[in-house]
Amino acid sequence: MPFSQEDLDQLAALRRNLHRHPEVSGQEEWTAVRMTETLKSCQPDKLVTGLGGHGVAAVFEGAETGPALLIRCELDALPIEEKTGLSYSSEFPGKGHLCGHDGHMTTLAGIALALHRQRPAKGRVVLLFQPAEEDGSGAAAVLADPAFEDLHPDLALSLHNLPGLPLGFAGLKTGPVNCASRGLKLHFKGKTAHASQPDTGISPMPAIAALMPALSALSKGTQADADFTLVTITHAWLGKEAFGIAPGDGEIWATLRTLTDDGMASLCHTAERLAEQSAREHGLELSFSYHDVFHHCENAPEAVAVLEQALSDEGVPFGPADLPMRASEDFGRFRTLCPAAMFFLGAGEDHPALHNPDYDFPEQLIPVGARVFLRAIRNQLG
Repeated sequence: MPFSQEDLDQLAALRRNLHRHPEVSGQEEWTAVRMTETLKSCQPDKLVTGLGGHGVAAVFEGAETGPALLIRCELDALPIEEKTGLSYSSEFPGKGHLCGHDGHMTTLAGIALALHRQRPAKGRVVLLFQPAEEDGSGAAAVLADPAFEDLHPDLALSLHNLPGLPLGFAGLKTGPVNCASRGLKLHFKGKTAHASQPDTGISPMPAIAALMPALSALSKGTQADADFTLVTITHAWLGKEAFGIAPGDGEIWATLRTLTDDGMASLCHTAERLAEQSAREHGLELSFSYHDVFHHCENAPEAVAVLEQALSDEGVPFGPADLPMRASEDFGRFRTLCPAAMFFLGAGEDHPALHNPDYDFPEQLIPVGARVFLRAIRNQLG
């Protein structure tokens, strides 16, 4: 057991401090400073800050040359009001660590503590604290940062806690594990009119009313199907908040979801053609844009084998669980660099779901996750 009770108490205190100070995507300044201070106390061989925004990376070098193993967690919280009633609840109204990133960061802090006491025999370990995971922009920003070139990994691993799985059970499989997704914003422009003479204007109302169910009807299958698609209408608006004006513009926001990136390209094309056809039929101008773009996460066989061995060695039960998930994850971009894999650590079958206002990360998972990663490090780097 690499952690004493004192270690675990200190890690729990860190997690609760992070929990009290949630910062949303792109605004993780305090969180980054706090994690930098924690990592400095572990005396890494290299510490990189400001990575892709507020990202932080700690590098622990082995005595001999060897491969680079990257382990990644997330810095950001959510723009959701916390309603747990805990003594360490969020101190920031409208923001909360309701996805468990506070626990993921603390898990990597535990790994840093263990590596401070015993470096790997060879190669190097890169502990990456990535910003802006929740909006899908953080991984791309980190990978585009010139400072990341010196951190280029040969293998990338990550975890996410998952309510619904038994506490401490690890969901793991080869292949797609998280769906691709992106937000599509459609803007229709016509011409306003007096509400008593709507016929003198061009309202986007008929187009929007017809298009919302048409987009939703593109959904088919389940995430286990190669051709799975899901379109969720998340927001819509029409004209001004007034009774005297017939509307002249409006928007539909929809989240598009597919099992793979190739499927996403096809779904985007279909959704765009539907919108263009509707705009033409109703004499409207159309513009569209994409937001919160997530690539699908695909676990490489060789990376899964590393995690399977580590889980077995540590006596952590694992299996394919209910993977792939419909939810998306920014970790998917790391597979463009090297073999990568993520496992999903059960938070309890009856635990509040991720992004729920009453969710809180189970602290029992901190040493479990840290032990699995440390075992993977020892197995690969000695």
